Amino acid sequence: MVILIGGASHTGKTNFAQQLLERYKYPYLSVDHLKMGLIRSGNTELTPMSDDLALTKYLWPIIREIIKTAIENKQHLIVEGCYIPFDWQTDFDESYRHQIQYICLIMSERYIRTHFEDIKNYASVIEQRLDDSDYTMESALQDNTQMLEMCKKHNTNYLLIDNEYYVDLKL
Repeated sequence: MVILIGGASHTGKTNFAQQLLERYKYPYLSVDHLKMGLIRSGNTELTPMSDDLALTKYLWPIIREIIKTAIENKQHLIVEGCYIPFDWQTDFDESYRHQIQYICLIMSERYIRTHFEDIKNYASVIEQRLDDSDYTMESALQDNTQMLEMCKKHNTNYLLIDNEYYVDLKL
């Protein structure tokens, strides 16, 4: 089983992956770690500030083949990050797709407006964010609204965080 966790920044993707690792003992791959490894090693002209679409276009083919390799070797894997395209299913035939579970974490407008300080305070619960100054309530609202629209457009699974922060996935 391969679990893909997508969503906007600050929705708790890495924390959720860590919880699944602890519960199911599935290793996880942070797409941000892969991104930074490729950038810091000089294997790409992209930077951490590059456009998300450019980063997705660069990273997704690598991630896609890691997923295929895990499935072919009958290995469990959790992949979490912002750079999983909403049409990810088109890159896999049915023999792969039925072994992949995708979930996108989305915070509702109500949740963001009533818990923004909590969201900011939990931003570094797993990974240390060095500069978080560009994350504002407005950017959170815009990013999560866009994620929800894309999930609906591509008919992908999402978990809406609305009244309280609770994420879970039964395998």
